[in-house]
Amino acid sequence: MFRKSSFINRLLKENILIMKKLSLVDHIAIQTTNIKSTINWYLSNFSCETIFKDKTWALLKFDNINIALVNPNEHPPHIAFKVSNIFEYGKPCTHRDGINYIYKEDDFGNVIELVENSFNLKKEKSQ
Repeated sequence: MFRKSSFINRLLKENILIMKKLSLVDHIAIQTTNIKSTINWYLSNFSCETIFKDKTWALLKFDNINIALVNPNEHPPHIAFKVSNIFEYGKPCTHRDGINYIYKEDDFGNVIELVENSFNLKKEKSQ
């Protein structure tokens, strides 16, 4: 189970979110303790490709959705929605890949991420 870091707690508390109609899912993030093995499993069992990979997360592209594979305690499991103007939803943070984002919890503790830009990451060579 994901234990929120102080960084994630700060993000959740600092961003006041007025929910608007969101219609496009950008990605779903699931946790794994072994990014490389999990990538290999998905590539062997589904028609997808690796868009990005580093030590803390990877992004797999399927025909209709992206799946982020994330390390526990570094990234929360979440669903991410695309928005056109993230500033309408609060004060965003900027990820190291240049994407503006806001994390928010629903009333039941599920983490939702809003992202302003879709992932436009270059394919990374396996590390």
